[in-house]
Amino acid sequence: MTPPIVAYIALGANLGNPRDTVQQAIGSLDRLPSTRLRQASSLYLTAPMGLPDQPDFINAVACVTTRLSAPDLLEALLDLEQQQGRVRSVANAPRTLDLDILLYGDLILDTPALILPHPRLHLRAFVLEPLAEIAPDLPLPGRGSVAAWLPAVRNQKIRRLPC
Repeated sequence: MTPPIVAYIALGANLGNPRDTVQQAIGSLDRLPSTRLRQASSLYLTAPMGLPDQPDFINAVACVTTRLSAPDLLEALLDLEQQQGRVRSVANAPRTLDLDILLYGDLILDTPALILPHPRLHLRAFVLEPLAEIAPDLPLPGRGSVAAWLPAVRNQKIRRLPC
């Protein structure tokens, strides 16, 4: 049996009822095959990146343990997105649900379908702030800790939402 791997997943939405969608998606992570939710951050309100003329996002980060391979975990996350009506049009478009694997243990991977660690996680407040809430000392392979990168994103609009 494959030993469990600790993975971190970014969640975001800005269409429909994004707060409910992200909260439901966090719960859905615990129901994925061979996967258990360990911890989830608070919800954060963040400005969109890329295409600015769209609603703000609700974002969070979750930590799971999983026996799924990284590609199988990605496939399960894409299925969850599809269940929420995700339509992929242009990059950074509004979406009902976006799920990204940020880290999968210490795996470094670069394939057309999946790059690990997520190549832009250290540049985005909507990832770093919630990740720092649940794992501030977590090392980002080749980059130092999560907390060390927070000053680099302080100029990005983000607000932690009350529970």
